[in-house]
Amino acid sequence: MFRFARPEYLYLLLLIPVLIGFFYYSLIIKNKRLRKLGEKSLLKKLMLTTSHWRPRVKFYMVLASIILCIFALAGPQFGTKLEKVKRQGIEMMVAVDVSNSMLAQDVSPDRMSRAKQVLSRLIDNLQDDKVGLLVFAGDAYVQMPMTTDVGSAKMFLSNINPGMVPVQGTAIGSAIRMSMGLFSSQENISKSIIIITDGENHEDDAIATAKMALENGVTVNVLGLGTPQGSPIPINGTNSFRKDSEGNVVVTKLNEQMCQEIAQAGGGVYVRADIAGTAVRLLSKELNKLDKADIEAEVYTNYNEQYAPLLWLSLILLLVEACLLERKNPLFKNVKLF
Repeated sequence: MFRFARPEYLYLLLLIPVLIGFFYYSLIIKNKRLRKLGEKSLLKKLMLTTSHWRPRVKFYMVLASIILCIFALAGPQFGTKLEKVKRQGIEMMVAVDVSNSMLAQDVSPDRMSRAKQVLSRLIDNLQDDKVGLLVFAGDAYVQMPMTTDVGSAKMFLSNINPGMVPVQGTAIGSAIRMSMGLFSSQENISKSIIIITDGENHEDDAIATAKMALENGVTVNVLGLGTPQGSPIPINGTNSFRKDSEGNVVVTKLNEQMCQEIAQAGGGVYVRADIAGTAVRLLSKELNKLDKADIEAEVYTNYNEQYAPLLWLSLILLLVEACLLERKNPLFKNVKLF
């Protein structure tokens, strides 16, 4: 696996276009001065040792040497092997509601965007924990199995959108059951499920499923999206809203009572996502109460420094540049290879 130990030095690459600009500006000034002395064709006959391409080659050699030095400063490294390391943490599954009602805008900018904001901040707080991700509407689907790679979790999170599950509904019970099957068989580690939903159009017995999860040592927390007053559901790409079979605009409301009952049955907490920071703080506080245990994770170790070849190549370019004269050698001025 490749990485840079000091990636902040890569910002020095922004100087490269500036150096190129200065070089070509100097050529323009030089040509203007030569034109003041006479015609270009006449000057060419008088300046037999002057080379058009050698100054450019020398400049690009120096430029390539600078670029190689910048990459060397950034500390390129290769991981030599994949090892299992032990960390202290918990296992957490996040189930995100992706039904069409998550498009409602009773929370800014909309329910789904707010869910992503909260979950992204929550993932940032994870250090040594395992996290998995699934989506649900009328059915539940695994989006990402349990992993310690929080970067991958955020990448998968960014791809979640309402309507990605073809069957509409809010099958919270199915989401809890599927989450249960994704936990490891390790017994001494705390396990928790976070359900992110508006709780509307509840279809299965999520309360009984949450009780079953708690009996098996898994707590269930619920993050509620929306408001009790509700909001119409916009149709993407239009200025209209979803309507029922009778032509009435559908207003989706947060089923707060259902969300509270599920969290209570699952031994967890219910939090409304009115303010992202507050929701993250309350969920993090609840997760920190859980007992942590050793978690095995595979990581690349023994990163080897790879800057030396870059520096050697940079040095070779500088030596060649120093040996290359800007003017043609008079002994070979009449030699024409082509």
